[in-house]
Amino acid sequence: MKYVLQVAETIGVHMNKYILVVTKSTVPVGTAQMVKAKISEALNLRGISIPFDVASNPEFLKEGNAVKDFMSPDRVVVGVESNKARDIMTRLYKPFMLSSERMLFTDLPSAEMIKYAANSMLATRISFMNDIANLCELLGADVNMVRKGIGSDTRIGNKFLYPGCGYGGSCFPKDVKALIKTADHHGYEMKVLKAVEEVNENQKFVLYHKLKDYYKGVLKGKQIAIWGLSFKPETDDMREAPSLVIIKHLLNEGCSIKVYDPIAMPECRRTIGDSVVFCSNMYEAADGSDALLLITEWKVFRLPDWNQVKISMSHPLILDGRNIYNRTELEQKGIHYIGIGQ
Repeated sequence: MKYVLQVAETIGVHMNKYILVVTKSTVPVGTAQMVKAKISEALNLRGISIPFDVASNPEFLKEGNAVKDFMSPDRVVVGVESNKARDIMTRLYKPFMLSSERMLFTDLPSAEMIKYAANSMLATRISFMNDIANLCELLGADVNMVRKGIGSDTRIGNKFLYPGCGYGGSCFPKDVKALIKTADHHGYEMKVLKAVEEVNENQKFVLYHKLKDYYKGVLKGKQIAIWGLSFKPETDDMREAPSLVIIKHLLNEGCSIKVYDPIAMPECRRTIGDSVVFCSNMYEAADGSDALLLITEWKVFRLPDWNQVKISMSHPLILDGRNIYNRTELEQKGIHYIGIGQ
């Protein structure tokens, strides 16, 4: 927050006419008022009075899809305190929408809260499905069928109902933590979000535990292939990536690891160094391996040459951390398959 407030102070030091100050960053609820106070403080130190407004305009851009989201947004949320600020923001966005029906004007704290609540809701859906997936395994149910069944309910919908090996990135983990912390600061406990966070942290270990169970607790000396390193496709973002958790624990078990990701390997190398072998393609990673873990569902991994994979591996074992493969198809090719919630 100190950087945001430094900018606000700088604005107050240099402004010489009315301006509208807009926060785009995801910031704790109440930041707009802090920015307003900081600017006013700087103006008071200068001994002058200049009118200004503060608005909150949180961004809802998805990594890997930011340009499309900006050019054609689902909605534009703007928190304002004056009609003048509202008019300025309406004119600003007019070139991107023929009508203002997708613009939602709110008060300042509500706009800031919408961003956190949206990301926390999506994180909740993911953790809920991971919890359901883990129970499905114990009960003999198939989470893929369960997902389709509940997703067809129009009250629920089918988005963000895909179980896997945990979420990561720069938004969900940070925003869930921030909302929990904000609530604690105001004497309220976010019990649901604390459970969401706990489920997600545990889920990052799921593939590791499945692999260890398969090899009856002995992983030392095994060569493991990993397809996908970034927290999601179409980005090289390694922040809070499940792959880092899995790699750390496999290395501690004495495994050797070969990895491939279309674009995230340089970022991964900056994060963990040369503790793993970075391969030039996905088949090189699979070569000689005792197991192959699919962690990030890049398109390049969706239709591999399974015959080549099976022949090159020391043991044909696939652990599908995103449920993108067909169990029956792989088993018919003589490949052992382990998914999530199946």
